[in-house]
Amino acid sequence: MACALDGRLTRRLAGGKLAGVRFGAGSKREARRLDQRGLAWGGVGVAIVLAITFFGSDGLLWFDAALIGYLFGTMFMVFGVVYRYAVWVQRPPTAMLNRRGWDSFRQRKAHNLAALPSLVVSQLLVQSFIRRRSRARWLAHQLVFWGCILAALVTFPLTLGLLHFESVGQQADRYQVFVSRIGAVTFDSGSVLGWLTYHVLDVAAILVLAGVFIFLQRRLRDPGALAVERSGDFLALAGLFAVSVTGLFLTVSSHWLGGRFYAALNTLHALTVILGLMYIPFGKLFHIFQRPANLGVAYYKRANAQGPAAPCRRCGIPFASAQQVADVQAILPQLGFDYSDAVGGSHQSTCPGCRRAQVALAQSARVGGFG
Repeated sequence: MACALDGRLTRRLAGGKLAGVRFGAGSKREARRLDQRGLAWGGVGVAIVLAITFFGSDGLLWFDAALIGYLFGTMFMVFGVVYRYAVWVQRPPTAMLNRRGWDSFRQRKAHNLAALPSLVVSQLLVQSFIRRRSRARWLAHQLVFWGCILAALVTFPLTLGLLHFESVGQQADRYQVFVSRIGAVTFDSGSVLGWLTYHVLDVAAILVLAGVFIFLQRRLRDPGALAVERSGDFLALAGLFAVSVTGLFLTVSSHWLGGRFYAALNTLHALTVILGLMYIPFGKLFHIFQRPANLGVAYYKRANAQGPAAPCRRCGIPFASAQQVADVQAILPQLGFDYSDAVGGSHQSTCPGCRRAQVALAQSARVGGFG
């Protein structure tokens, strides 16, 4: 169970200085080399996608050749995501959390299995941890999340040939949904279900656009968001906006423009989708695949809360889990940091309050005192 390195836990595990960390003296040479394990797993991921496409589409019988560009984009995305995940999970902090997450899960397996559904709902579906920070951010996340989930549940099965529609008998207005060879729902094209089936991607696009606009409003007006703004944040929003708007343009062309400009708009939409799929492994949207690993972090935190606490070596007040402090002390040397002192202690055994006091005393000593 890979355990996600979310922002707060990452800063605590690495003393707030993971950004730009170099893993050993040969890091520049190592960074230029592709990870062999990641390449192997990426190749396996692509092979699985091709196998699903071939067998799921009944030997390519139901594969739509017009969607081949989307298929190549999907394969690129799968390879990139699997490769990056395989590399990410080997990093010392992630590997440590991965190991501790599994250890914590096995300690009380029956209890943790029973708690898993509630964790999935709170951490992945409802994302209640975001609501505690800001209701606007939570609403935006929910709109984008469910919009993307809805679009993915339709787009990927169609692209891989897993989903197709057949008319029922001689009734031109009645269709049946097929998942590979298995017949599923039958619906009337003029019914509410039929309208939702034809316009499900439009609904998804509207949900995503609503979330994007909330995000943009916050990022352009909130001083805290502006202070930590990065170019990748806007790039992800721009990609979601482009995919949603160009998709809605196809519906506009079909229903209100008599099909004019449809070919050009279809090409534009395909381009935005394919580029968006290729961007996912390299940008902020990669956290979609990291987030499920946060379940392991929840088990790790619960185990730490139930275990012994580590007292501050300066004031003696417990300030963190003894296991977490030990893990941080084990990880830092692997990242090239040495926080040990002359008497053989570790800066990580000091509580945050005493650390600030020590910094103030050290600065005072450098300038000759406060007076």
